Amino acid sequence: MTSYIVQLVLIGGVTSAGVYLLLERSLVRMLMGLLLISNAVNLLILFAGGESGRPPIRGATSSSSEHTVDPLTHAMILTAIVITMGVAAFVLALAYRSYQLTTADEVSDDPEDTRVSRLSDEEATTIDADRPPPPGLYKDTDAPDELDAVPGDKGSR
Repeated sequence: MTSYIVQLVLIGGVTSAGVYLLLERSLVRMLMGLLLISNAVNLLILFAGGESGRPPIRGATSSSSEHTVDPLTHAMILTAIVITMGVAAFVLALAYRSYQLTTADEVSDDPEDTRVSRLSDEEATTIDADRPPPPGLYKDTDAPDELDAVPGDKGSR
């Protein structure tokens, strides 16, 4: 029982460190946080998979256990590792390009987002008031469809 709690506390610690790093402004720290969170989730999936057992191969035996291990958890972890490496490569490319353009690793605030967040609710509604409604929003549903009537057609024959 104690070993389960220790493993869960360690997984929680790694997850919380990953969340802390993910909330930073630096792209490299965000990447490290993403990797920590993904590794913690992989450990949690492995931990939730149950005890080790015989390999899930027909005819394979193991003298130490009587039951076969569930291969789904291992397949899920391998898939998650591949997806994490793809996302990590994308974030690294994004960080490299951002560093090339701005020579800074930090993500800056968008000036338009800052301006909009400072607006009061009344100013925000007046900005949206002059926007035209999307097309087809107030369409009459009792009117016949445009595709039903064929020009030059006098009715069904």
